[in-house]
Amino acid sequence: MHPKLKEFHQSRLEETAKALRKNNFGAHVVETAKDAKELILGTLLPECKPGSVSFGGSMTLAENGIYEAVKAVPGLKIFDTYNYSLPPAEMVELRRQALLADLFITSTNAVTEQGALVNLDGTGNRVASLTFGPKKVIVVAGRNKLCPDEFSAMEHIRSLAAPVNAARLSRKTPCVSTHRCEDCHSPERICNTWTITVKSAPKERTVVVLVNEDLGF
Repeated sequence: MHPKLKEFHQSRLEETAKALRKNNFGAHVVETAKDAKELILGTLLPECKPGSVSFGGSMTLAENGIYEAVKAVPGLKIFDTYNYSLPPAEMVELRRQALLADLFITSTNAVTEQGALVNLDGTGNRVASLTFGPKKVIVVAGRNKLCPDEFSAMEHIRSLAAPVNAARLSRKTPCVSTHRCEDCHSPERICNTWTITVKSAPKERTVVVLVNEDLGF
């Protein structure tokens, strides 16, 4: 990548971090996913001293080792909602229990330059924990999730994140073929609950780690 392009992305991330802080989020900007992992393990986890941790479904966390690294921390009770070997009823119950973890770690579908988090969820457990339940929330987002405003964030999700995730999960939905949200009625639809988190309440309950790399969708 040309140094000026990286500098451009860095500047946008720093400005977005300022907007997030203005909206009562904690916010950090790091260079790489490795830096994000080190920030979480070395600073954010020790600061909040969680006894239990749960996770939102996220390619960002899974592909960059954050999920496995946190799971390996001694003494933490892990609500492992990534364990897809569980029967459906057990998975639902585990996700219900995870709503009361001390710390919830996830990504977000989009971050606006005004400092809001925009998400579209299937079962709703991810956005439920983002909104209420766990005492602290850590959100990791790559520069590719950055959008100018809420409208463009929703368009990004409809036109890219949702169809790619549906294909990744082998869902039988129209967007897998058309590569765009069709507002379908498929029983396997993964787009059911929109949330726009415009401020963190309480202040700094949610900490956003912005990464100057493309991560996830």
